Order: sequence, then C-alpha cells, then structure tokens
Amino acid sequence: MDVWEKCRSWTASHLQETGRACYYRAISDTFDGTEVAFEGRRVIMAASHDYLGLAADSRVREAAVAAVRRFGTSLGGSRAVSGSLGLHEELEERLARFLGQEAAAVLPSGYQANLMLSPLLDKGDYVFSDLSNHASLDEAIRLGDAEERKFLHSNMKHLEELLSSAAEGAGKTILTDGIFSVDGDICALPALMRLADAHRAHVVVDSSHDLGVLGPTGAGAAEHYGLQPLLITSALSKSLASVGGVIAGPREVIRYLRFHARTSLFTAAASPANVAAALAALDILQTEPERRRRVLDLAEKLHNGLRALGYDTGASTTPVVPVLIRGRERCLRMWHTLCQAGVFTAPMTYPGVRAGREVLRVTLTAAHTDEQLARLLAAFEKAGLAEGILPRNDRW
Repeated sequence: MDVWEKCRSWTASHLQETGRACYYRAISDTFDGTEVAFEGRRVIMAASHDYLGLAADSRVREAAVAAVRRFGTSLGGSRAVSGSLGLHEELEERLARFLGQEAAAVLPSGYQANLMLSPLLDKGDYVFSDLSNHASLDEAIRLGDAEERKFLHSNMKHLEELLSSAAEGAGKTILTDGIFSVDGDICALPALMRLADAHRAHVVVDSSHDLGVLGPTGAGAAEHYGLQPLLITSALSKSLASVGGVIAGPREVIRYLRFHARTSLFTAAASPANVAAALAALDILQTEPERRRRVLDLAEKLHNGLRALGYDTGASTTPVVPVLIRGRERCLRMWHTLCQAGVFTAPMTYPGVRAGREVLRVTLTAAHTDEQLARLLAAFEKAGLAEGILPRNDRW
C-alpha cells in the first residue's frame, strides 16, 4: 500500500463534512489585539492567549522593529554555532531571575522548550505525567527513554499509587502544566511537591498559561503557591507577546541540556525580533501589574456571566475559560453560530479533548473592554438558545 494513500481522503469536502473546516482559517486584519477581520466581518477575538494584551502594544512592536534593523530577520544558525546574541543571553538572565531559577535557555518555540526535557528521561527512570498535560510534554516523554506512567487529572491518590509502584532507587520525574491549557484549572502543586519529596522525585512545571497571570509578580504557578520546582518551562507566545520558549532551572541542568538536547543543538536560534519583543513585554509585565489584575477581573466576570446564562465552565477560575458543549458536531456548529454573531472562539474536540468533553475555549485579554465582554455574553446567549444548549425563557 502507498504510504500516502491515507492522505487522499482528506479532501476539502471531507474537512467540511467532518467539521474540520473550522480550523486553519485565516484572519485578514487585527484591531488593537481585541478584534479581528474574519471572512468579511469584524469579530471579537476570544481565542488568543495574549493574556496581558501586549502583542499590539507599540512598545513591544517597536522593540521588535529595532532588533530587525540592527540584527536582521534571522541569525542563520543554531545557538551552539553562530546564532547567539547578547540579546538572547539578556533574556535568559532576566527570565531566570524572574522565575527564581539559576539559569535559563531560550528556544524558538514553547513546544521545543518542553522537548528539551527528553535527555533527562533516561532508560530505567520513570516519568509521571498528568493526563491533561500539553501535547509537547507527551512528546518529550516519547523522545526520552524513561518508563511513562500517566496519572488521572489532578488525582493525587492515583499519582501516589504509581509512585509507590516504581522500582526502588529509580529516577523519578513528575510533569504538570501550571494552568491546564483546556480545562483552565490550576495544578495542585503543593500536593505534587509533597509526593515528590516523599518519593525522591523531581517536579517540572510548564507555566505557559500561568506566567504573567498567577503569582504576586506574575511569575506563575510556582510563585502563586510560594514553591520552587526543579524546572520551569514556558512558551513566550502568551503573556510575553512573542514566539519562543524558555526552560529555567539549576545552572548545571541547563548547561547539560544545552549540549544534550537535540531540540536546542539542531535548530536555528530564536529570531532577534522575537527575543526583543519578549524582553519588552517582560519589562511591561513587571512594571504594570494592573494588566494582570485586569485580565483576572475580566476572567471572573466572564465565568460568572457564562454560568449565569446556564453554561458549565468547569473548575477553572483563570483566563482559560472552557465552555462545555458536549458533542463534536454541536461544538463546531456553535463555533460557527458564534462567528456569525461576532465572536471568534476556539473549538476543542477529539483528540484535543476526550470524546464527549468537547468545549469552546474562550479567553479574553487585559486589552478587552467591558463593552466587548457584554457583547460576547449576548452572543453566547443567542447562540446557546439557537443551538438548544440553553433553555428558552420569556425573552426568546
């Protein structure tokens, strides 16, 4: 059989029939980071993880432009050979200090930052991973040689059972998201750290969705709880309004990974524009805490508004707001209906979520207004009634 045979059925009509045509849809313009032009209409962008609303900030944009003027668009090589700038080192030093770690390494993407973990997962070791962790953590496990044990989402009893069943004397690593990217709930880091101490395991936290959002200074889930895991990873594409990733931890660990992680050794360096943008965004994150307060306030209002309408947003109390729809076809119809009503959301279906747990993931940023929030809630009410998700009342 031709190995490409499986590709031929994925025609445009197949995508339309299966509902997948709602993905990879292009927007034609953006307006202040809160609204976009999409297929002839201007809609509220409620599917972006630009939590602090900095991607459209003039200071961040100008920093990126200045870096391009000075260094060009690409460095033409890996960090190990010809792609390192003082700009990279400055961002690494700043992020390490911000995250309370000794050292950090910056990668071209958050996905690659998590793949950089794989050399730590040796044959004979065990790695314990929350079932709801991001796909990049799953991929790091596949690249490593450790034996994988998945524990039920935030289920400490199950994790303890798995830890207890591991071979005595084996190395153990526990992987978790800080804020889970679909459910929006915060990891039980204190309980994880207690179990790690009891079983001589190391904890790694992916803070992609909580950096800039949680903690007294916005340093993420670890700061939120006043704890310090072994390693922290994060994307730079959320609160830091750029593209890239970081892994921060003990100096000797970061040094070892720089020379053993293929994801670092054999990839071109993060572009000067992206590094400069992240540095500018970090400055704003640290000097304008009102942005963090604003996005958390909007998230609370969004949760309360959706729940008042009759929607289920689960255990989340964060800016990641999962609106439970149930049923792939209904979820994708709801996405389309909301687009028609002026709101762009993120439909999450299998394999992104378990079948029967389909959600529309909704996120607002610090730049969104209360008026846009009101319009979003009105659109959800209208769409929910049209799709039969909400019960009708006298108004309809």
